[in-house]
Amino acid sequence: MESVLTPEERERFARHLVLEGVGEVGQARLKTARVLVVGAGGLGSAACFYLAAAGVGHLTVVDYDRVSLSNLNRQILHTTADLGRLKTDSARERLTALNPGVEVRGIPEALTLERLAELAAAHDVVVECSDNFETKFRVNAACVRAGTPLVWASVLAWEGQMSVVIPGRGPCYQCLFPPTFRPDRVPTAKEVGILGGVAGTFGALEAVEAVKVILGVGEPLVGRLLVWDGLRGTFETVAFSPNPQCPVCR
Repeated sequence: MESVLTPEERERFARHLVLEGVGEVGQARLKTARVLVVGAGGLGSAACFYLAAAGVGHLTVVDYDRVSLSNLNRQILHTTADLGRLKTDSARERLTALNPGVEVRGIPEALTLERLAELAAAHDVVVECSDNFETKFRVNAACVRAGTPLVWASVLAWEGQMSVVIPGRGPCYQCLFPPTFRPDRVPTAKEVGILGGVAGTFGALEAVEAVKVILGVGEPLVGRLLVWDGLRGTFETVAFSPNPQCPVCR
């Protein structure tokens, strides 16, 4: 194990090497891990930063959007100088500046279910950081099809929620929604706003859950929905079960 981590890495991750649940073996596992992050916005910014900082060796970032001024209250991967650039380009630049040891691949495309399933199968875990239901449903279906663990989160205004999907071990994202669910009736951040720190909080929590899944430690949020009300300052964990009528994982 001495030869797996370089002297620079041993210094960079010194706090991990003495951390219960990580140590030498865990840090080496993170170094070889492959994580797919869907979305380089508010959630994805924090998730990517902390995954790169943790020493995840390979990050693939999917986002076809370009940086706009209204992004910058919460999307900390990007700066004013990046306006108009592809988010995948500024993400790669910022993440490799933080940790030159991380390999960052950007995919500036809107992906089909088949392509997402192909990518999911090539990664150890998928971190879903988009801001719309269509993408979340598609990524969830791709992960279930590929058998790849999924960490997802949603944020709006002062609130957020998240969970973890491990195919075959519990419910999937789609299990939370009845057939009558109408995504078009849910307000968007453009309509009701969002505090940047809320997205940052849940992006960081997604990174924590992804690291837990990679290392096989702790209790990932499988079958549990973590809900945060930022105005009240309260966290709640709500258990939920597989839906026997789920069109994705039944």
